[in-house]
Amino acid sequence: MIQPKLIYSLLIFLLLCNSGCRREVQDERYRTWAHYNGDKTGSKYSALDQINRENVRELRLAWKFETEPLEEAGYSTIECNPLIIEDVIYLVSPSVAVIAVNARDGSERWRYEVDPGRRSRGVNRGLAYWAEGDSVRIFFSKGNFLYCLDAGDGQLISTFGQQGMINLKDGLNREADNRNKSTTPGVIFKDLYILGSTVGEGPGPAAPGYIRAFNVRTGALVWTFHTIPLPEEPGHETWPQDAWREAGGANSWGGINLDAEREVIYCGTGSAAYDHWGGDRIGQNLYANCILALDANTGERIWHFQAVHHDIWDYDLPCAPNLVQVKRNGTLIDAVAQPTKMGHLFILNRDTGQPVFPVEEVEVPESDIPGEESWPTQPMPPVSLRYARQGFYEEDITDLNEEATRFVKDQIDHMKMGDLFRPPSRDSALIMPQFNGGTDWGGGAYDPIHRKLYVNASNEAEWISMFEAPREKSIGQYDLGSQIYRTQCTFCHGSEGQSQQIRNAFTLESLKAIAAQRSNDELQLVLAGGRGLMPSFSWLSEAEKEAVIAFLKEKGQDEIIDREKVSVNFASKIPWLSTGHHPIKDPEGFPINKRPWGTLSRIDMDSGIIDWQVALGTYPELEARGYEPTGTFNLGGPMVTAGGLVFIAATMDERFRAFDQETGEMLWEYQMDAGGYATPATFEIDGQQYVIIAAGGGGIPGTKPGNAYYCFTL
Repeated sequence: MIQPKLIYSLLIFLLLCNSGCRREVQDERYRTWAHYNGDKTGSKYSALDQINRENVRELRLAWKFETEPLEEAGYSTIECNPLIIEDVIYLVSPSVAVIAVNARDGSERWRYEVDPGRRSRGVNRGLAYWAEGDSVRIFFSKGNFLYCLDAGDGQLISTFGQQGMINLKDGLNREADNRNKSTTPGVIFKDLYILGSTVGEGPGPAAPGYIRAFNVRTGALVWTFHTIPLPEEPGHETWPQDAWREAGGANSWGGINLDAEREVIYCGTGSAAYDHWGGDRIGQNLYANCILALDANTGERIWHFQAVHHDIWDYDLPCAPNLVQVKRNGTLIDAVAQPTKMGHLFILNRDTGQPVFPVEEVEVPESDIPGEESWPTQPMPPVSLRYARQGFYEEDITDLNEEATRFVKDQIDHMKMGDLFRPPSRDSALIMPQFNGGTDWGGGAYDPIHRKLYVNASNEAEWISMFEAPREKSIGQYDLGSQIYRTQCTFCHGSEGQSQQIRNAFTLESLKAIAAQRSNDELQLVLAGGRGLMPSFSWLSEAEKEAVIAFLKEKGQDEIIDREKVSVNFASKIPWLSTGHHPIKDPEGFPINKRPWGTLSRIDMDSGIIDWQVALGTYPELEARGYEPTGTFNLGGPMVTAGGLVFIAATMDERFRAFDQETGEMLWEYQMDAGGYATPATFEIDGQQYVIIAAGGGGIPGTKPGNAYYCFTL
């Protein structure tokens, strides 16, 4: 007779073995980094555990790869999450050259440049890899084009599209502006490359942000999902009748994740254009600001969930939702978890789109801008799933020191404050989180073993105001240039007197200094073709480009232009314009709100509660004064590993860090030469685990540019 104690021991043994086998099978999917963000679900999770919480302090630099001469990088950035296929790393440079690198030592194997010798710049967050038999391909985007390379030698695949490329402007249902590109890679499903786009969001003409699937062999367009529905398509009734002819935006610019078993893709979409006035798009505006589930084979909508109705704040859904599991009442539910710019986490059933945790439609303030009809309610997840600061109030004013507090109170005395969904108005109003988040394109990292989501966020206030577009029959050349600058350029370069208030290396003052040293022809070329992170403004007429140049050179005050000859007559279509997104700082240049100014959080999927939240990043000058980590604005995502670690760079102090998954304690940091505004990756070769991060600096945070990838090992 078998003793009960022995039976109990055998049962425990079998359960442990079974559990271990299940985990090992599951982990096999996470031992490579062959896809953007690790795998096709975008988990940013690795089952590698050689580097762990016990030995991470021994992590050292194995090699550093400089992509191109730093002096040629200019004001640029690298946001690339590289791919690692066997012993080759595929990555991009600040000029968006695609480079294959030896994973063992960082030596270059091959390089492909779209325009060799031309100092063109851009943003590319990653690549896509496809293999079948002897055919191995790398897909990447630059400008308006999608390119297909042979992964073995870096040469264009001539049978794809037109000699290896396709124009992403082709196949839309109308002519639009010059900006229709894809900064974030799509996802490959069977023989389809499914891709979103980045389009214009200003008051000028904007392309619709359709989601499309292309054949990986030929480049042929296979299907299109109209994020701005055409007549007779579901959702068309949420727009004015003819809006589909001209409305733009509603684009999936933050990536696409795939459930291969369900054959369903999941993505988030951005706001409709124009960002801050929607009087010409009265309605709910589906499928802008939506979490979408689409049939990967056909592009047909399965479900949608709109996170912001009739967006007039630029609260895009900046990344694809993580594919997660939630255990409720003893049952595992397949779900998606969507981080947002608002710092809201929406957790939805993967099959139905229904909230797993209750979402309430909350009444929000009404717009006072003539012609605008803001939506009366906005969806809000439970308080426990709001992981960034919500709105700006008196009690949020900085307490860094007494001088800063007094200065900020005086500075914002005339400004409105309150709810994060306070509509933009004539009055200068503070808003928090700022327009770059909360969470931006870096998104969250998901541990599928413990069902934990790790997400970083920025907590800084900005201000915004609206003004009525001039309706005069004529306008001075200088004034026209000023108007175009205010509506198109202040978000990146700020306005007069803002040089200490914005992150960008090129303030308005520095742009004027550059313009004074350049000929009008040279400046015309920059406006027409774009430069660095600046998009092309080829849709402006020659007279309008000349007006911008006149404004920068402080000329043209007496030259009068007939408005009928100016296509950029905003008042005819967009009568109310934003003055831009304006960062605001204390006397020393620090954020005006209380700390932490950046955070890293762990959120438990089962309970829907934040386990811990720590400051992410610091200001070295405050660190030297004895301040605890303050957090900083951050851009780029985390990576989580089976070694019990969360790796993340992202911060303005230009450091790369590892945190303990269980406690949030920082275990290791490394000072790089430039900011790591990207998401790290990890890989194993010859039995050794490595961690790699791009340090391109520059970009939206506006710190000094960089040109390198840093690779670490024990």
